[in-house]
Amino acid sequence: MIPFAKRLTVLETERLRLQPLIEADAADIFPLMGDPEVMAFLDMPQTDEPDLVAELVRAQVAAMGQGKAVYWTIRTLDGADFVGCCELADIDRWHKRAEIGFMLGRGSWGSGYGHEAMQAVVAYAAAGGLRRLIATIHLGNRRSETILEKLGFKEEGLLRGHVLREGERRDCQVFGLLL
Repeated sequence: MIPFAKRLTVLETERLRLQPLIEADAADIFPLMGDPEVMAFLDMPQTDEPDLVAELVRAQVAAMGQGKAVYWTIRTLDGADFVGCCELADIDRWHKRAEIGFMLGRGSWGSGYGHEAMQAVVAYAAAGGLRRLIATIHLGNRRSETILEKLGFKEEGLLRGHVLREGERRDCQVFGLLL
């Protein structure tokens, strides 16, 4: 298996370009993380602190450099408009598994961009030798659940009280896909 850190390639689909995350992308990600509807089913609440978003992006770029994850921005091919971001994280080469995730701006909801981008990520993971992917979503996140089901993921279980967000414990669903 080729180490993912040495294969940080741009992925292209019919309508999208997934580019490896760089620190400057924090400026595009900040508005998404400031939107309460976008952040409703994520592990942290919306934020109005650009420095916090910049620090999160720096940490993700560092994880990519260590080969622990790959993070991409999602942009349209035609106008290079920022759509969102996605990831292949917690890469475990020994067990040939990783976790996927994605976040799209509200203006892209219902466009099929999430499914299209994640098809490319799943294909990238398989080509890199991974044989199992998981996704963990907050209970009630129907948009993400629909995308995962279209990709062939199966619900594998419920993690009760898995996330602590704003003093409240939230349940999460785990989905898995064998490649």
